[in-house]
Amino acid sequence: MQYRTLGQTDLSVSLICLGTMTFGEQNTEAEAHSQLDRALAAGITFVDTAEMYPVPPRAETQGLTEAYIGSWLKKTGRRDEIVLASKVAGPGNGIGYLRGGPRLTAEHISQAVETSLRRLNTDVIDLYQVHWPDRNTNFFGQLGYTHKDDENATLIEETLSALARLVEQGKIRHFGLSNETPWGAMRYLHLAETLGLPRPVSIQNPYSLLNRSFEAGLAEIAHREHLGLLAYSPLAFGVLSGKYLGGKRPAGARITIFERFQRYNAPYVDGIVAQYAALAAEHGMSLTHLALAYVNSRGFLTSNIIGATTLEQLDEDIASADVVLDDETLAAIEHIHEQHPYPCP
Repeated sequence: MQYRTLGQTDLSVSLICLGTMTFGEQNTEAEAHSQLDRALAAGITFVDTAEMYPVPPRAETQGLTEAYIGSWLKKTGRRDEIVLASKVAGPGNGIGYLRGGPRLTAEHISQAVETSLRRLNTDVIDLYQVHWPDRNTNFFGQLGYTHKDDENATLIEETLSALARLVEQGKIRHFGLSNETPWGAMRYLHLAETLGLPRPVSIQNPYSLLNRSFEAGLAEIAHREHLGLLAYSPLAFGVLSGKYLGGKRPAGARITIFERFQRYNAPYVDGIVAQYAALAAEHGMSLTHLALAYVNSRGFLTSNIIGATTLEQLDEDIASADVVLDDETLAAIEHIHEQHPYPCP
């Protein structure tokens, strides 16, 4: 396993991060604990969760993911062996059950972190992330930005100040962004500098062979501002494992059981995935390894967040850390990419 520095902090995190949003929906508590055990045995030191998880979000299951991690920490006493990341939810449709409709105000952030700390059975969260913006902007696959007045949006200054207070109080060590735009990232960085407050240390956005939009504006920021990418959906909801090729819908798979997950499921995507699958086969590797190894190879990446529902899937994902793509394979990937630059937002 490789390890990289988280922003300008003294924390080192594993190249592969264990994503946990299936814990409490597709995975039981016992299965969650088995994944955590297996991940640490393989050298993973970075675990990512969120107050909203599991996904898809439901009032009946909200908070179970953090609770399962917390019960594992209580059982094993291995808190010092991991860098633990969680997130505070912003406003959104369908999650009104969370604090009556979550916001990124100082009051909401304070309530959220206290509840997460209790569920996680810890007194500090190493990386606390703003799950998505409070203002009107594009995220979760939205395109075609149209400016709208957002007089009710929480000012970034308030959110930043609230996070800074949590750092001062010792409840979080560092904070990061998620589903953020270039403007939003630079606004946080500018305000941190001008107000003398802690700066964000990471940005968790989607990145995969089917969605390289991070490269357009945020990659330069990641390099120049030490705001490394924590890549989520590197397998595009499992589409880049190849298991859905040809219209297949394996039993128990995410897209099979949850129709809402259509972000990487446009009709033309199958043909693009087939090209990547053929390239992987030509070079004697699985499509999963090709897809994850590509993300692992990017210079702006801090950690690649993988998720699994079985230990077999988890083992294959983790093994991608040892896969190195040669120049010929990388050139072939670029050739496919140039034909279909941004198939999925």
